[in-house]
Amino acid sequence: MTNRQLLFLGLGLFGMVALLDSFFIVDERERAVLFQLGQIRGVDYPPGLHFKMPFVQNVRKFDSRVLTLDSPTERFLTSEKKNVNVDFFVKWRILDTTNFYRATGGQEIIAMDRLASIVNRGLRDEFGVRTIQQAVSDERNEIMTNLKLSAKSKAAELGIEIIDVRVKRIAFDDDVRDSVYDRMRAERQRVASDLRARGAEEAERIRAEADREAEIILANAYRDAESLRGEGDAVAAEIYAAAYGKDEEFYAFYRSLNIYRNAWRGKDDILVLEPEGDLFRYFKSADGRARK
Repeated sequence: MTNRQLLFLGLGLFGMVALLDSFFIVDERERAVLFQLGQIRGVDYPPGLHFKMPFVQNVRKFDSRVLTLDSPTERFLTSEKKNVNVDFFVKWRILDTTNFYRATGGQEIIAMDRLASIVNRGLRDEFGVRTIQQAVSDERNEIMTNLKLSAKSKAAELGIEIIDVRVKRIAFDDDVRDSVYDRMRAERQRVASDLRARGAEEAERIRAEADREAEIILANAYRDAESLRGEGDAVAAEIYAAAYGKDEEFYAFYRSLNIYRNAWRGKDDILVLEPEGDLFRYFKSADGRARK
């Protein structure tokens, strides 16, 4: 092969390499930064095929998806000067590619290390002004909200957007665990006793109200019954008076029969009276007149 052929072959290879180096592809899951001699010339290209100057310009790509920082267990001091062990994680993504590259050199490990420091300081401040009980139960959501707001502004300087910050677990040292559980148990028992006392008070009130209403209902019913009974007795007396007034002798006879029936109900009933008494006048004659 002659020198001229070698020259053409070299130029062809150079042209092919230059042509291949003139294009770059951006995936929808990536952010691309175009550099020219170390200087940023373009950022945030949309997904697709793009052109660049070969050999002079180069492209670096970064992950645009939501990433996770899973922090190891950290120890924080509460306002009671007691240690708690906290596990947390952070959901984040690159928001400003230029700031991200300038602040971290485009290294995710550096970004996560600085992000962990930001969240760590925020948690230290939040736990430092709260008791263990407040941190564990009462104000846990407030801690997350405050931490997300404070860390978000600081992370923006790194070109990072914080999506969410969550505490996975809060554990106590052995010397703290028993005292915390005893305090929580006592608090729950106090709340339970208060609820029982309120329930008993409400039950007594309902029971007393029911008893009072029952007495009122029974009294009204007895009043109405007595009123109806009285009216019935009056009507009955009027009927009896009208009926017996037509034949007084028959009324006297009928009344005596009722007395006899009520006085001698059993075989062993004995009644000692004078036979000449007015009670036995119908025993001697049907008309009740004494016989001579």
